[in-house]
Amino acid sequence: MKKIKLLFFFVLMLLLTTTSLIIAEGKHNYKPKDGYVPDEKTAIRIAVAVWIPIYGEKKIEGEKPYHAKLDKGIWTVGGSLPEDTLGGTAIAEIAKDDGRILRVSHEK
Repeated sequence: MKKIKLLFFFVLMLLLTTTSLIIAEGKHNYKPKDGYVPDEKTAIRIAVAVWIPIYGEKKIEGEKPYHAKLDKGIWTVGGSLPEDTLGGTAIAEIAKDDGRILRVSHEK
């Protein structure tokens, strides 16, 4: 009887430990070492996907080529206008690490 109680206690402790580890880990999440937005091409694709529903596809397509610059972990993405054209372009700031959209605007 003593061996059964000891075995029961051991199995119970094993279950509690395993359950605790599963709860502590939460849901599985893969995060690339270079972040979710590792390069200029990815930053531009994200920005365009955000701009089109806001400003319209025709307007955003007219602001090609797009450019992106990384500074302190934040991609700043913008469009271009032909020389001697008045107006501004769309701008987006995107976190390199997790892809958060930090700012969206359109210059005038």
